[in-house]
Amino acid sequence: MRFLGVIALLLVTGCASVPMPNDSCTTRIAKEFGECIEQPEIIQLPTYEQLLNFPPAEKMPVVAVYNFKDLTGQRKRRDSLADFSTAVTQGSTELLIDALKTAAGGKWFRVVERNGIDHLVRERQIVRSTREDNEETKDKGIQPLLFAGIIFEGGIIGYDTNIESGGRGARTLGVGAQQSYRRDVVTVSLRGISTLTGEILLNVQTKKTILSVGGGFDVFKFVDMDTQLIEIEDGVAENESVTVATRAAIEAAVVAVIIQGDERGYWNIQEPKGDESEEIK
Repeated sequence: MRFLGVIALLLVTGCASVPMPNDSCTTRIAKEFGECIEQPEIIQLPTYEQLLNFPPAEKMPVVAVYNFKDLTGQRKRRDSLADFSTAVTQGSTELLIDALKTAAGGKWFRVVERNGIDHLVRERQIVRSTREDNEETKDKGIQPLLFAGIIFEGGIIGYDTNIESGGRGARTLGVGAQQSYRRDVVTVSLRGISTLTGEILLNVQTKKTILSVGGGFDVFKFVDMDTQLIEIEDGVAENESVTVATRAAIEAAVVAVIIQGDERGYWNIQEPKGDESEEIK
């Protein structure tokens, strides 16, 4: 009976470590129907804060992003079946544009639309046609499109899985605990090209690790004159988001491009007063 009490205590404490479906439910409807509804949140990574806190540019360069593709061709890994889902996000172009507009709170780059240029040109034609038909606004012209001095190209060039893995565990008298981890890496390349000469002015590569951790305990014991079997398992795993890690790598690449452009004299970073300049570099 004493052993059974220990097992019950382990079961209660172990279950408390596993997140239950209703732990994060905040609405009455969700609790009544047994569904978990989590509130959306704005992602603010350390790289995002670094970009946001950059001092504004002396003169904001006009840049364009046509495409920023997944160049890895990597597919999700699953045992005993073929999975055609990609391992990394296919929305990296949007992540790069967001990172460029985040720099210094939108006061570093003037980003022009090129990914959806067909839609933009079509809408401008509609605006021009409408104004020509309307006599009251016939004399009001439409502003010309900005041309970019620098085009940003590149992509996600690597997604390496299981770079490092390991774990530890122990068992005694049928009671054991274990913990394991795995580390993946996503690599991003970003380059800036002059639209006047076609010369590659800037080129950086960044990487971000993706960590997966799992742990738990189990009990396997015969009791009551070795005629009854008690078996208990408990565990939880946590996987870092691949999309968030890719975003962090892209934001780090934008930070590196800004610093590299300053070092090569293509633009100037307005150094803040005090010791804050040392934190940026």
